[in-house]
Parts: sequence; structure tokens; C-alpha cells
Amino acid sequence: MLTSMNYRVWAPRPEDVRLHLNGETIPMTQTDGGWWIADREPQVGDQYGFELFDGTEWSKTVPDPRSQYQPDGVHGLSEVISPDFAWSDDAWTGRILPGSVIYELHVGTFSPSGDFDGVIERLDYLKDLGVTAVELMPVQPFGGNRNWGYDGVLWHAVHSGYGGPTGLKKLVDACHNAGIAVYLDVVYNHFGPDGNYNGMFAPYTAGGSTGWGEVVNINGPDSDEVRRYILDSVTRWFEEFHLDGLRLDAVHSLDDNGAFPLLEQMTVASETIAAATGIPRSLIAESDLNDPRLVTSREAGGYGMHGQWVDDIHHALHTLVSGERNGYYADFGDTATLASTLEQVFHHTGQVSTFRGRSHGREIRRDVTPASRFVTYTTNHDQTGNRAVGDRPSMNLTPAQQLLKAAVIYCSPYTPMLFMGEEYGATTPFAFFCSHTDDELNRLTSEGRTREFARLGWDPETIPTPSEESTFTDSKLDWAFTPEQEAILEGYRTLLRLRRELGMSQPDLLSMEISHGPEWISMANGGGILVANFSDSDVEVPFGGELIYSFTSPEVREDSTVLDAYGFAVLRR
Repeated sequence: MLTSMNYRVWAPRPEDVRLHLNGETIPMTQTDGGWWIADREPQVGDQYGFELFDGTEWSKTVPDPRSQYQPDGVHGLSEVISPDFAWSDDAWTGRILPGSVIYELHVGTFSPSGDFDGVIERLDYLKDLGVTAVELMPVQPFGGNRNWGYDGVLWHAVHSGYGGPTGLKKLVDACHNAGIAVYLDVVYNHFGPDGNYNGMFAPYTAGGSTGWGEVVNINGPDSDEVRRYILDSVTRWFEEFHLDGLRLDAVHSLDDNGAFPLLEQMTVASETIAAATGIPRSLIAESDLNDPRLVTSREAGGYGMHGQWVDDIHHALHTLVSGERNGYYADFGDTATLASTLEQVFHHTGQVSTFRGRSHGREIRRDVTPASRFVTYTTNHDQTGNRAVGDRPSMNLTPAQQLLKAAVIYCSPYTPMLFMGEEYGATTPFAFFCSHTDDELNRLTSEGRTREFARLGWDPETIPTPSEESTFTDSKLDWAFTPEQEAILEGYRTLLRLRRELGMSQPDLLSMEISHGPEWISMANGGGILVANFSDSDVEVPFGGELIYSFTSPEVREDSTVLDAYGFAVLRR
């Protein structure tokens, strides 16, 4: 790596290390802390790797754990690249999370070309939709050419098939010039199974399993260097790539009981860079713990994260519209649950979770916690792709039902996020796909998912094989819209426009007023009131006045409104 004048690598495990540089083998000398150094200075264009001696034999040449570019994939040589780039975003002053509209996308399936350039081509479309930030699913290198990205193994690099480091910088630069912030989904809770050589160098993991891989060593012996490895990655995304924020995958799987938790260290790093550059940098955590400490300020004993995903609001909304009640949906499914969840963010705030068989969660302080810190959605990559066949809600719901869900999310004060394609009712699936370079890994992955979904009652014959190329290509968005999809898209545009015009992203949770009946809810927020019908027949709700927008045909009276099946109305507050 290029943090000194010479090649160096942290490798306390092997007895000897040598540098393989441009076809030449060069000895290395061990220094303090398990670091090895070679008498060679990195030059742009160098291709290199390391060979490790375990006391018996030398390994094959393997990549640098801190590699910044892998032109030939995770099993190939690392390449030295220049950090320089002709940035044109000097006028960019950043975007804070409050008031943002996030659009989550997978680079490989978002466009026909499946790369960063393909995202650039649709920035005008996203801006017209009302999007202010794109969130890229992980782009760190993984085995093969097709992957969700959560099997990344080299946390300082960018997948070459998407365009590599230069391609990502081009995308960020283009987004900033379009007034759009860029968030990157990063995975620091496990390493992928294909191409992970880090354990040959040092104890990057500590045993045990997260369900996706071994637990990362952030609290055991030699964990200081592992933490530095992660924090240097965080810093690099912000400083060298000009990213505006990071989405931190499954932070509940971080085994960290230290006095200065890694998440808090990340917050300090982001705030330090923001102070130095004058551009805000945000951290959004994914967690299933319903723990408000994630977004509680550091001064109040929290981690100081700027936001976190909220699955409970999704679950409450999804069950009402779809009727599904299996698995973790068991405790959701009526308007009272949706109303209380919208009001207090989490459904489980200490009571028993049927799915978990234990008490779960903790109540947030609604009087001091801004609504913008909670990211909500009608669906996301998990809630779509972790279904057996990757079917989207738009493949099972009517346009009215789709817009009803969107109206609830966009009329709430929380930070909204769209998952690519939902805004026009995409009918292509988003299935789980991978292309591990090891056939046995592909077989095990496929069999594991088949067993999992078979237990839930799915026909194994219908479950797509993750490693089949067709599973990936079938998941690509189709950008040729039908008239029905054009209507859905216009509905999304209108709702996002009204969100801005009616001031519905206001931060004060206590100013939101929610009521409900057996089949309906109302939500007064900002300058509007949303009334929504979650039944398949007409319902009269005790709110009327001036109609601002509806996707269906409600009858709005002075003191009440008759909503048609799965209809909603946005009224003047």
C-alpha cells in the first residue's frame, strides 16, 4: 500500500513475507507490530502481490489486503493507481440528511451497461423524480462479475467491472454537478467467501459466525490494526472519493464491547472530515436491534450516527397492503400497529417479539430525536431480493396499492428511500445472484437458499439458481415503460413534489398527529393531512376540506372523505 515511501503490509501470522512486483520477487523485512517492509517504492502502474511462508511452504501470490485496485479480480494482482482525478465539483457544498430523498440502486442491474457510466446516464431522470441522493449497493471487489456486493473482500478497492476507482469518481463528480449526493453501502461485519486471503496475513476475523461469514476481529488481540483497516477505508471513501455518506451494513453483527466503539470512532472520523472540508458527511446504520443509541448524540451517550434504517415501518405497511403475516411479519398487520409505529418509529420498544420469542427494542425520545434520523421505505434490496424468487411488491400489488404505500412514506416526516424501479412499478424481479469463481461455493450457496425457502413453503423448482447468469440478467431494470407504469411514475413524482411543497420533512416528531380506525389511518404532517384506506371497499374517514392530490377518485366533503379501495387523499392541513 502507499502510506509510506516503500511497499509494506501487516502480516503477523506468516514466518516470512516477500513482495511479488512486476514479475520480480523481492524479500521483505519484518518491523514492529507485525508489519513487513520492502526496499522498493510504489510506482503508478505497478502490479504486485505478496507471498507468505507458513513455516513449511510459500503461498501463491495473493492480493494486498489494502489493495486499491484489482484489475483482474479478487484472485489477481493488486495495481498501484494514482489518487489524482480531475474533479469538477468545487462548487459542491454537500447535503445534510434532513430533507433528503434517497434512491438505492445496484450498479450492475440499474442500467443495460451495468456500470457507473450507466448510472450517470440517468441522473437527469433521478433529479426530475425528486431524488437528492443516490445510495449505491456495495462496490468493493467480489468473486466473479455478478454479485449483490455483500461478498466483498478488499475493503479499500472498487470492483473493476463497474469501472474501478476512476469510474466511481466520475459518477460522484457527475452526481455533485447534478446536485445529487452519493452514499455508498459498505460491509464491515464480514468478509465474502471468495478471494478472502486476509486471514493468511493476520487475524482479521475472530471465529464465530455472523451467518454470512466469520465475526470480524474488532475487539480481540491485534484488533487495533483491524480497526485501523476499517477506519482508513471510511476515511478514504470520504476524502479521496468525495462521498457524502456511508450506509453501514448490519451493524448489529459487529462484536464490539469496547469503551470506544467502532461506530463511534466512525462518527468522529466523519465529523473530523466534515469540519476540515466544510462538506457534511453522513453515516446511516442498518440494525435490527431497535436501539435508539445508534442515532443518539455522543454527548448523550450514543454513537452519534446521522441515521438508521427502520424496518418496523416497512413491516407494518407491507403486511397491511399485502396480507403477508409469516416470519418476522407476525406482529404486524393492522392499522393500529401502523399508526403506533409511524408515531414512535419502532413497533417493538421493549415488548415481546413473537418472531424472536423474547422482548425486543427500546423506546426513542421523540421530544429530542429528529425524525430525519430514521430512513423509511416501501421496500429495499433486502425486502425484495431476500424473497425466494426476488419478486417486487409491484409484481403483486395494483398501482393504487403501490401508490398508497408510497403516500404513507412520503407524507411522513422520516427520511424516505426508494429502491430502484419501484417508482414506476417495475415488473422485473430483483433476485439474489452471485458468480463465485469456485463451483463448490456456488453449489453450497444455491443449496442453502433452497433449503431456507423450502422451509417457508416455496416450491424449490421456482427458486432461481444464484450463479446462473439469467438470474442476474432477469434482475436488470426494463426502462421501456407501459402506460400504467408512466402513471405510477407520475404519481411518485407528484408525491415527492408535495413532500417538499408542504414541508413534510419537518424534524419535530411531536408535531405529527396520527389517528386511525379499523381500516384507515390519518397523518397530519407539515401543511398536509394524509388519509389512507387499507381495505378493498370504500371507507369514510372524518377528515375533509381541500383535496391536493389523490391517485384514485375520493369523494372529499367539508368534514369527511370517502376513500375508494386502497385509496388515499392528501388534504390541505
